Amino acid sequence: MIDYSSIDHPSLLRFIFYPRKDFTSCPKNGFDLSVEVGDGASIFCRFYVGHHEWPWILFFHGNGEVVSDYDEISSLYHQREINLVVADYRGYGMSSGIPTLTDLAQDAHAIFKRVKEELSTKNLSNNLWVMGRSLGSISALELAYHYQKELNGLIIESGFPSVVRIMTHLGIPASGMGLAKIDQKCLERIQKIFLPTLIIHGEQDWLVPPENGHDIYQHLGTKEKELLMIPSATHNDIMLVGIKEYFNSIQQFISKTK
Repeated sequence: MIDYSSIDHPSLLRFIFYPRKDFTSCPKNGFDLSVEVGDGASIFCRFYVGHHEWPWILFFHGNGEVVSDYDEISSLYHQREINLVVADYRGYGMSSGIPTLTDLAQDAHAIFKRVKEELSTKNLSNNLWVMGRSLGSISALELAYHYQKELNGLIIESGFPSVVRIMTHLGIPASGMGLAKIDQKCLERIQKIFLPTLIIHGEQDWLVPPENGHDIYQHLGTKEKELLMIPSATHNDIMLVGIKEYFNSIQQFISKTK
């Protein structure tokens, strides 16, 4: 586990997390799950079921999003015969607690285990990929490192190799807090990920510059890796600007790594 304790301070976390509450009802084709993660907190997850035999993506969203933002987007995955389960973070949507980087990484383990249990209990496909968008890349990389024998593959969209890169890029005041050590530890772990990996990034992403996607790609231990750069796409319009390339690449990647 990466030690984020030196930067888990409210004065810094307010630049990283933007939680908002949401109590949107679950769509007819889905079901909700509350995952106990310790300290009395629970994380809210939503399963979007297209067909019980389709493969699953466990998705960790960006820092300004909540689960219900994917109620309509899930249909784009279903069109490609992929089921989707989206997880929130502490303090987001219907989840309780206050988000920190340490809990973000630790909670991913509890979420992964409960999702696996739920798929088994409901007799759904156990073919599972993990995907992280932006902030969600922390959770996705955490699981990809620890559960390489239980996952089919890893997908990173608009992500970064370590949160230190984004803090530095955005000028978040955190000097003298062991940033170099955290960054190095994150890179060392990426080098030990041997899962098939797809990386998607917008060429015009100013919030998480595209070199972050390149860095993940270059440091990955696996030789089964792909990098898709979408021209003209920025951080928050990447799915719309490159919708065909975006979803075709995910569909093809999953087909190859089943």
